[in-house]
Parts: sequence; C-alpha cells; structure tokens
Amino acid sequence: MSLADSRPHPDLTPLPFSVAFDGRDEEDLLNRWKKVLHSNRWSDGDQTREFEQLWGDVCGRDAIAFDNWSGGALAALDFIGVADETVLCPSNTFLATPRSAQKSGASVVYYDCNRTDLCGSAEDFIAKAERHRPKAAWIVHVGGHIAFDIDIITRYCRENGIWLLEDCAHAHGAEWNGRHAGSFGDLGVYSFYPTKTLSTGEGGMLVSANEDLIKHARSFRDYGRGSRYRIQGMNHRMHEFTAALGVVQTRRLADIVAWKNAYAREHLDPRFPNRVHMPDGMTSGYYKYIVFDPIERSTGKVYQEPCHRIFETNDELPNTDWIAANHWCVPIYYPEIQP
Repeated sequence: MSLADSRPHPDLTPLPFSVAFDGRDEEDLLNRWKKVLHSNRWSDGDQTREFEQLWGDVCGRDAIAFDNWSGGALAALDFIGVADETVLCPSNTFLATPRSAQKSGASVVYYDCNRTDLCGSAEDFIAKAERHRPKAAWIVHVGGHIAFDIDIITRYCRENGIWLLEDCAHAHGAEWNGRHAGSFGDLGVYSFYPTKTLSTGEGGMLVSANEDLIKHARSFRDYGRGSRYRIQGMNHRMHEFTAALGVVQTRRLADIVAWKNAYAREHLDPRFPNRVHMPDGMTSGYYKYIVFDPIERSTGKVYQEPCHRIFETNDELPNTDWIAANHWCVPIYYPEIQP
C-alpha cells in the first residue's frame, strides 16, 4: 500500500482517532462471526486456535490468547513463582506492569529509563539487580519500538538466572534485525486494547519458547483445567468473536506497520528532528510517534505519570522524571480505507 492510499493532509492536521481496522477486511470478519454464531462454540474454539497460530508465526514463538494483557502477565508470573520475591520494573510504564507483580505477591523495585528511547536503562537495571537480586524483571517496549538496551539486559538476565518478561503491549509488528518483540527474553505479553496498532477491542497474547510455561498458561486461563486444578488460575479465556477479529487484524498487520513507517519517514521525520531516532535495523510498530519538543496538536503523553510517583516510593529516577515532563506524541493513525 502506498502513502497515496492514505490521503494524508498536507499540513499534517491530525485525523480523528480511529481504531486501525481496514474496511477491506469487513466481509471476511462478518463471515467469521457468522460461522461462530452457528458453531455453538463461542469461546476457546477454532478462531482462537487460528489467532494463536498466526500470532505465534509473527513472533516466532508459541502463543496463548487471553482475555487481556493482565491474564497473560499473571499466568507467566504464577509459573515463575514470584511470591515473596523481588521483581524489577521500569517506572516509565503503565501501572499494570508493576501491579501484575504486586498482585502475584512480589515486591517491586523500580529502575530508570533512557532519555533516547523512553525504555529501560541497562546501566540502572544492572545496578538495581546487583543490589536486590530479583527473581524476575520486566522490560517494557515503550511507544511501539523495541527497547534499545534489550540485548544487554537479556544477556545479563541469562547470565544471572533472572527471568526476563517483555511487556509488548505497544510493540505490535516491532522488530530489530528480524527479531520481533517478545522473542528476546523468556516471554512476552501483548495487549489488543482499542488504541493499539492492532486491536481486537480487548484481549492479550502471551508468547514464549518455553513449552512448560505455555502449558501452564493454557491451564491458568481456564481455571487450572488440564492440571487437575493444581494451577490456581481463573477465567481468562478469549471468546471466539474477539479471536476472529484478531485473525483478520493479524493478517493486515504488515500493511498497518508498513503504512505507519512510511508515513513517519516521509511526512513526520522531516518536521520533527528532535524525536526518538530508531537504530539501524529497527522497525517500530509506531503505537506512538514520540518527540521531545512541545507541539500544539499532541495526543498527550505515552504515560502521564511514572509509576514511582503514582505509588509514592521516593525513588530517585532522574531520566524517568525528565521524560515525563519533556515528551509529546504526534498523531499517527492508520487511515480508514474502504473496500
């Protein structure tokens, strides 16, 4: 698809927000929903299996669908066993990231981010890990790109026996030299909330190469079935109507990401030099287009307030505080394209 298909406004006046659904997929989606209606299986059926297969193919990992991001995160933390343990977490993230560890019985220690990419700082990560000896740690791919320090942090975690969880809620379609978000650490968890680059309304996906973790997650989302209920999960199943939308959206993901990258490169980059600059080999999913100068028509901040401020922990995280005050987001929405 070319940029001409998008009919961008020459003056960059932002289009109204719209969920990234391509009208050319409407007939396929409606046919799938009709099939579900007549299947007498409206939850955890063929559409879910197809969505999981497609998402796993994208990420190069096995995939398990959940009703939301939180379900996947809680399943992973339950498998790792973080109760009464320490979990590292960047403060520059949505509160769901640390709260998932807190709800799993862990103590959370926050680490700082980089000013270049808004993602976790390897320097502060290692310093906090040396001091607190965590069992697990979150790394968050903020704004749609992969954390620039992911390789350093991944290597440190492997050498020191720390479980590394990737929060991929923003990172649909993001890759670095051919590796997708969720394939660096031990697992990744995606969100399909309406504002995301790919949306199913609600929903989540856990990806991992760890077969035992995948088996645990499959049981966790369904009350512990398949484990004689030893796994103490609740209901986090994805229903078939959501999964059908996920199938259609995943098949369109490459087009959506290509459009966003082309629009950013040809229309936004020349206008906003003081921005997040992607390293060589990086493809961003462009959940957000992040700049470091105030702009008149901003869609706001990626996060309005860092977690160490929300939870009043009194941590000194200077880069995180600087980012909170000094970044803005330029609108970048996949346009509504009719059949």
